[in-house]
Order: sequence, then C-alpha cells, then structure tokens
Amino acid sequence: MQHFDLIIVGGGLAGASLAVALRDSRLRIALVEAQVPRRSEGWDARIYAVSPANVDFLRRIGVWKHLDAERIARIDAMRVFGDAGGQLEFSAFQCDVPDLGCILESSAMACELWENLKRQANLQLFCPQHPAALEFRTEAAVLRLGDGQVLSAPLLVGADGRDSWVREAGGLRAVNRHYGEKGVVANFTVARPHRNVAWQWFRDDGVLAWLPLPGNRISIVWSTPDANADALCGLSPAALAERVGAAGGNVLGELELITPAAAFPLRLMRVPEIVGPRLALVGDAGHGIHPLSGHGINLGFRDAGELAERLLALQPWEDPGALRFLQGYQRARREEIALMQATTDGLRRLFAQRWSLLRPLRNAGLDLTNRLPMAKSLLVRYALGAI
Repeated sequence: MQHFDLIIVGGGLAGASLAVALRDSRLRIALVEAQVPRRSEGWDARIYAVSPANVDFLRRIGVWKHLDAERIARIDAMRVFGDAGGQLEFSAFQCDVPDLGCILESSAMACELWENLKRQANLQLFCPQHPAALEFRTEAAVLRLGDGQVLSAPLLVGADGRDSWVREAGGLRAVNRHYGEKGVVANFTVARPHRNVAWQWFRDDGVLAWLPLPGNRISIVWSTPDANADALCGLSPAALAERVGAAGGNVLGELELITPAAAFPLRLMRVPEIVGPRLALVGDAGHGIHPLSGHGINLGFRDAGELAERLLALQPWEDPGALRFLQGYQRARREEIALMQATTDGLRRLFAQRWSLLRPLRNAGLDLTNRLPMAKSLLVRYALGAI
C-alpha cells in the first residue's frame, strides 16, 4: 500500500487546478487520471468563459502566464436579446472593470495544467489508471486501482466529472433532471469584427450564445431540444453556418465553419452533500448547471480554490479528512452553487414557457433591467467577484 496525504481522482480542469494550487504545500499528493490531455489541432470546439476572479486564481497558481495570449479573447461587452424584443446590454467600461472575463480553449488550459503537474515535486501521477474499488476506514480512504496498486490517504477528492465514479462509490446521492436538450458547440470565422462582444439570444428553439475568439472568429453554444441539436449537427458546414448566422440576425455578417459541430446532453444535477468522512467532491462531480451562463468551469475552479485554501491553512497535526473540516468547505461552497443553479435553471424555465401572456412580461423585465445602470453594475460586479 502506498500512503499519501491526499488522493485526487480526476485530472480534468478542477482536479488538476486543485493539485497545482497545492504545489508548495507539505502534502504528498496522488493524482489518478485515465488519460493525458491532448491539445486540439486547430481551434478547440470546447471553450470556456473564465471569470476575472478565476483568471486571478490561474495566475496565482502559476498557470496563466504560460498560456498563449494569442489564443485568448477578452469579453468587453455583452448583449442579451429576449424572444419578443427585450434587450439587456452591459460593458466593462460602464461597470468600471477591466473586462467581463476571458474566452479560452479547454484543451489549452488542460495541457498547461498537466505540464505543471509533471514538474510538481510533491505529486505522483497515476496515469493512465482507473479506480477499481474504494473503502473508507477510520483513519484513511483506501483506493484500489485497476492494475492492483493500492493507495491510501486521510482525504480523497472526487474530481472525475458529472458521471463521477467516486461520488457513486462514496454513497453521495446525485439528483438529476434531464432537460431534453443538447448543447451544440462549433467555431466559425465571421465577416465583421466582433469587437470582443458576447451575444446571447433567448429563442423559441433554445438559447444561442456567440462568444468572441481571437481574430475574426467566434465560438457558439446553442442549447436546444435534442431533435433540433441532432438536426444541426447533421447539416453541411455551409448550411450550418447559414443557420447559425440567421439565428443571430447576421449581426457579424457571413459565417464560415472552422470546427465540426459537436453536441452534449444537458442536465441539472444537484448533489445535496458534496462531502463525507474522508471524501470531498469538486467540479462537475459535485454539481451540474445549464450552460446558458457559461459558469460551469468557474464553479469548478472556485471549488478547487476554496478547498486548496483550506488545506493550506491546516496545521500539521490537523486531519484533512475529518468530517468537521470538510463540512466547512461544503458550507463555503453551498450558497454560490445553489444560487447559480437556481438562476440558470430559472432563466431556462422562464424563457422555455410558451404562454402568450408571459412573453411580453419577461422581455419587459430585460428592458427594465437595461434601464437601471446601478442594477446592471451590481449584477456584473457580483458575477465578476463571486463566480
């Protein structure tokens, strides 16, 4: 049996960032991951909007400075359109902040985090490896790997995604509600400069977002019913570009597809307890939200940052797997996760309703918010600081 102070199962963005955040600690860390991340050829179809708070997190742990600045786009403004004329616009300038966030590729972040992990003196990588059995003893969690190796640590962290093996093995219940929708992602070149503006439309067939990429490029996320998502993915490149352009009112002129469309199923996932004795969850293993806000990875980074901060503050004689310690982490994360889940799910439900009387009311709400600068500024500042 190999003994560690911390075992992390899952080397995705949340799990890897937690490990890197602990690089200067006294903790001996084991990280178990099924495969080494690979950088996408061309542009990665899976991109994330990373909030300024999490840009600071990546900067503090030494990752941000190594990312290619030419592959990162700022968000300077956002324009949101309802399904009956309502509009909401806000900008970094109006809110007196440098930017509203940054857009970058998932694979770029994953590969840079992995490079840090390979150089980390207090970490041992077990990759490619799969967990096979998990046992919780009084003093330690004991993890058996697929090849028979056995690891133990006073704390095990599940960072293995929304279908988490660790969550299931640890007996932490997940409550899922499938939306009957998929998120369609793809990248395009555009004829007109996007000027670092993000666009979002609430439509009868779902929620469409255009996010700026470097140069005259955008990435789209179209959250739409399963049948329409499958139909979009089945279109020719030219037909898909025409369809996406028309759905956005051709505000950036002609579009040309540069990465094939892909789709992933959407669901709301609530995990009432994200900790147990000698067990904690971070990232998608502990929550799932609708992608209309683009905040999924931001919640994961916030989980990692919060848990890392608490582990770094522990005295040498304190037990990192003690339930009382882990419940403090859970309390710190519960409000933010619940708020984002309620907000994204509520907006999705509100604009999914087809009642004729509700349509003008929800669009009037967008217009009213748009006319209240203080309200807009507060909303943006909360998102920048808390998400």
